[in-house]
Amino acid sequence: MELHQLEYFVAVAEEASFTRAASRVHVAQPGVSAQVRRLESELGQQLLDRSGRSVRLTEVGTAVLPFARAALKAVANARLAVDELAGLIRGQVTVGMVSGCALPILAGLLASFHQVYPGVSIALTEQNSDRLIELLTDGQLDLALIGAAGDATADVETAVIVEEELVALVDPSHPLAAGAATSSAITLKALRDVPLISLPRGTGVRMALDAACAEAGFTPNIIFEASALPMVAQLAAQGLGLAVVPASTANAANTANTANTANTANAEPEPEPAPEPAPRILHITSPQLCSRLELAWNPAPPANPAARVLVEHAQRFLRELTQPAPPSPPAPASR
Repeated sequence: MELHQLEYFVAVAEEASFTRAASRVHVAQPGVSAQVRRLESELGQQLLDRSGRSVRLTEVGTAVLPFARAALKAVANARLAVDELAGLIRGQVTVGMVSGCALPILAGLLASFHQVYPGVSIALTEQNSDRLIELLTDGQLDLALIGAAGDATADVETAVIVEEELVALVDPSHPLAAGAATSSAITLKALRDVPLISLPRGTGVRMALDAACAEAGFTPNIIFEASALPMVAQLAAQGLGLAVVPASTANAANTANTANTANTANAEPEPEPAPEPAPRILHITSPQLCSRLELAWNPAPPANPAARVLVEHAQRFLRELTQPAPPSPPAPASR
């Protein structure tokens, strides 16, 4: 059994295709096929079912796959450990982020890590928070920015980056906007049976909304889902429903609409329809809803040295971010 045979087998299993696997490992397809067959011959069992349109794992192949991955990872980590001892940190880390959340803090963290460890390549992937936690616990991610609500996130260690109020964003013609004209606030129960626009399940915002509605005795009437918060806000501004979004997203949508209105007003007169009024922001009370963005990592020390220094760097980065600034020195006394 040779390492390249395991590498080709893992590639075919993950790509479900000999052609895509060959392209991934930069080897001609006949070579990949031949090496996988040699591996099957040595093990005495068929690992892949080639009878369908796509290649599938057999029962034996499914059992062998995690061991093949572990063997390849162990060899890669051994090489990285040698590099680390020599002061030559190299390798690759994989970072996840909740879909549709472009948080400057994460970009700053990764930029500072790259400055310190330029030899480490960084792969960034987007998923919903539930899936990111699964990938962290499975060892397929080294660090992740996740959305959360309620109790502390289980199975991973986290650090809260920001906690934010969730508000309702609606077109000014929406019945709830008219009803809340004097207070700019609505109760959670006012959302019962109201067509809502939200992020998908598995995101922190959606978790907070679903949990609060369940506690109030109803299921939210979600008619639109979008994976990016700006799109959720835009759909609400178009009058397609009421959006439940973080206050910063609602404020950004309101500011953008106001700026567009001002630009239209200052332009040369043209026979165009009048700009739409800015969407209304309604605070949700009884109870107030909140969601969090957290940086998460697996509590077990990673075997990958590059992943280990990434987690350590992230922890230092967050500590420095939250430390209060030192007091300014007193001004010299006048003479």
